[in-house]
Amino acid sequence: MNDLRFRLAGAADLTTLVRLRDDAARWMLGQGVTGQWQPGQLGEDHFRRTLASGEVWLADVDGRLAGAWELWWDDEDAWGPQPAVAGYVHRLMVDRGNARPGTGRLLLRAAERRIAATGRAFARLDCWAGNPRLNSYYLDAGYRIVGHKAGKPQPDGASKSFTLLEKTCGPAAGAQRL
Repeated sequence: MNDLRFRLAGAADLTTLVRLRDDAARWMLGQGVTGQWQPGQLGEDHFRRTLASGEVWLADVDGRLAGAWELWWDDEDAWGPQPAVAGYVHRLMVDRGNARPGTGRLLLRAAERRIAATGRAFARLDCWAGNPRLNSYYLDAGYRIVGHKAGKPQPDGASKSFTLLEKTCGPAAGAQRL
């Protein structure tokens, strides 16, 4: 598993990111998770905006895409105004055709290391409350529930309730917690 290579995504990766997100949505639907991601929900414009305001990371193994994630430096829709003590992980995606078991956890750890490298103390994420399996995944990865957000707007215009999770990952561990 140490053969994962990470790099920042760029404009040339937009089509790849959309495909990866749509494939992840189809996988969720195949697992019976029908209320979370839908294929076609996010296009290149979404990832272009994220590249302009945050970071999108790609991971590959032996030259094949293994996964990706978004890293935001604020997330007021879910967390409200916050001091600059956290990075916010979004859209953790694994390419099921290329990735080995455990790749998702390695991607999450890489995101946590990136957050810590900026001097921020916490990795934060929000997880759809209607997906207990994914909530458990993050709890098993060392995150703790610190709150809930009802009515967070979604790309399709609907709103959903989310569990807010946090993990200490950086040197400023005494920073303000939620």
